[in-house]
Amino acid sequence: MTKTRTRFAPSPTGYMHIGNLRTALYEYLVAKKDGGDFVLRIEDTDQQRYVEGATDIIYDTLKAVGLEHDEGPDKPGPYGPYIQSERLPIYQEYAKKLVELGGAHYCFCDMNDIENQKEEASKEGKTYKFADPCRFLTKEEVQAKLDAGTPYVIRQTINPIGKTKFHDEVYGDIEVDNDTLDEGVLLKSDGYPTYNFANVVDDHLMHITHVVRGNEYLSSTPKYNLIYEAFGWEIPTYIHVAPVMKDETHKLSKRNGDASFQDLVAKGYLPEAILNYIALLGWAPETDQEIYSLPELIQAFSVNRLHTTPAIFDIDKLTWMNGIYLRQMTLDEFCDICVPYLKEVDDRFNKREICEILQPRVAVLSEIPEMVDFFNALPAYENDLYINKKMKTTLEIALKALNLAKDLFASMDDWQMDHIHDALMNLAKEQGMKNGQLLFPLRVALTGKKFTPGGAIEISHILGKEESIQRIEKGITQLSE
Repeated sequence: MTKTRTRFAPSPTGYMHIGNLRTALYEYLVAKKDGGDFVLRIEDTDQQRYVEGATDIIYDTLKAVGLEHDEGPDKPGPYGPYIQSERLPIYQEYAKKLVELGGAHYCFCDMNDIENQKEEASKEGKTYKFADPCRFLTKEEVQAKLDAGTPYVIRQTINPIGKTKFHDEVYGDIEVDNDTLDEGVLLKSDGYPTYNFANVVDDHLMHITHVVRGNEYLSSTPKYNLIYEAFGWEIPTYIHVAPVMKDETHKLSKRNGDASFQDLVAKGYLPEAILNYIALLGWAPETDQEIYSLPELIQAFSVNRLHTTPAIFDIDKLTWMNGIYLRQMTLDEFCDICVPYLKEVDDRFNKREICEILQPRVAVLSEIPEMVDFFNALPAYENDLYINKKMKTTLEIALKALNLAKDLFASMDDWQMDHIHDALMNLAKEQGMKNGQLLFPLRVALTGKKFTPGGAIEISHILGKEESIQRIEKGITQLSE
């Protein structure tokens, strides 16, 4: 039985797009489900779009989400090199071999003339299909032009008679008329291959058995198959996936400024939560389970559960899932990832205790600085903040609560959390007040906020006795004016 081999072949053109990362994930799952190999190949033949440092971003992203490749530029294997710009002689050799086999031909046409023809057809609302006169040149005429140094490209030769049929694991059997297929360029005049040619040659030479890619390549696949057939090569299994959409009509796109993997991480989303979420964008597990580790995804994944319809990226769903991951961490793990987000909090406050009240309430790490900014300094706030219908608090009740809390705190020597809790609960009971009538005004006075990561008891404990009393006194003064 042939070993399953998939490849992730990104172009180093910037940050990792969510759709690209999802493709990498599906390729990884297809390979690992069958105990196969996951290959990383850098497709950098489009030198005009190359971005310095983008290859490192690819490495860093795959490492961050745990998609470890078995072969690649940094993990040499038997089918390298794994960077396309280092494989130019290979493409040139196979392009010329394809000419000999009749699957391609030399084209000496002026590319500017062709572009002008395309523009004219576009203006007239017509579909442009280049009819290359060079395919009818004799061998002698071709050789004469080559000997004369005439610039050329190598273009695919397609017999317009007949149909080309292929099977896709997601979309089923697809058949197209050959006369609708454009004879595209395979090798450019600068010796660089086009994507259409390089990926076919590389997939064959690297023994790729399963090709996973976006469904925008469905229309090009018949042309790829004609190249395979011309060489007499085995055609891989195709798995085309529907796109990830921003909404019902717009695809997620780096060009439109939509969030990349790096953007989401910078906003405080966990790599493992992002990976879990994008796995479900276009794939439906057989159960209602939504939270998956990578090993669980390998176990559960099946190609026949991939959707043919686009998936819409829902940031709210990702935020919910991210919160689940944060709450599943140990407190030590949560504290470790919170370090950058608590750097503005004064060291006189116990940051571990702050993390403890944050963990049950944080959904995205970037929320943290705003949630804890009151620790260093009490923000200005209006007295209306003390009024809460649900807690049944008025300004008068709030003033009474603060005076009671001030006296209680001043009398306390034991500042342990459980002691603060018991003392406040007993005070409310003694005064015939509902707990919220005492605790809500106290929280407002301590934080200047209506909503906080912890309650009055936890916050007063972290602030300390002296700081808590000072803030309560400010609240009393403000309410008394």
